[in-house]
Amino acid sequence: MRVLVTGSTDGIGKETVTRLASTGYNVIVHGRSSSRVGKLVERIRGNYPEITCNGIIADLSSLKEVKRMAEELIHRNLVPDILINNAGIIENEFILSADGYEMTFAVNHLSHFYLTLLLLDHLPENAKIVNVSSMIHSATADISKLNDKASFDGTEAYSHSKLCNVLFTYKLHRILKGKNGITVNALHPGVINTKVLMKNWGPIGAPVKEGAKMLIWTATSEETKGISGGYFSDMRKQRSSAGSYDEKLQDECWNKSIELIEKAGFSVPDIS
Repeated sequence: MRVLVTGSTDGIGKETVTRLASTGYNVIVHGRSSSRVGKLVERIRGNYPEITCNGIIADLSSLKEVKRMAEELIHRNLVPDILINNAGIIENEFILSADGYEMTFAVNHLSHFYLTLLLLDHLPENAKIVNVSSMIHSATADISKLNDKASFDGTEAYSHSKLCNVLFTYKLHRILKGKNGITVNALHPGVINTKVLMKNWGPIGAPVKEGAKMLIWTATSEETKGISGGYFSDMRKQRSSAGSYDEKLQDECWNKSIELIEKAGFSVPDIS
């Protein structure tokens, strides 16, 4: 069983990929820095020689890099059984991604949306997709203004990106309808002392190992086996924000994401 955790050279992702390796899962370490990816891969291989550990390098602020990452995973026969879309940032200033989109939205949602769709037809039966959202995901959002500089607020942009993670989860679940046994779920990892939290709210959370527990439980627990289209927190299925269940908003987020990817010059697989 192979697991890919995006953003796994730091924080919750690093703890998650290391603990999965310690329990016998083959893992793929992802990050932007080749040196950091390489060091963690070597450490995991040294500590857990019985499993297979590989690295993949890609900057999720670039759709070109996301596309290359997916192609490399396919070419190297490293398509995961479990895809944990974990990488996340928050920017307090309006910064554009390589493709000209607001950076927090681009990294937290658009990159994972594109990566997932590029890998979808290559995922094995009963594969699991886990999208890491947050309890502070917005109740709703004006999808048309996610890249609007005039109305930008850093915390709000983060909350909107985390809502998009949930909207994407529910829409993809509706499309898949159990196809090949593939499940897709979203989660809130807890209030965890990640760099994102420390940067904006200070050390008010729990250690990263507590957040990793939530990712691992959602991805591997017998309690979540076969469940799709769910939102998990505190080791149980819970309700996300009311607006996240709005199918019209789910559709709008999906269609806008495809529009932005295509506007940047990239094609999106048709899975509808």
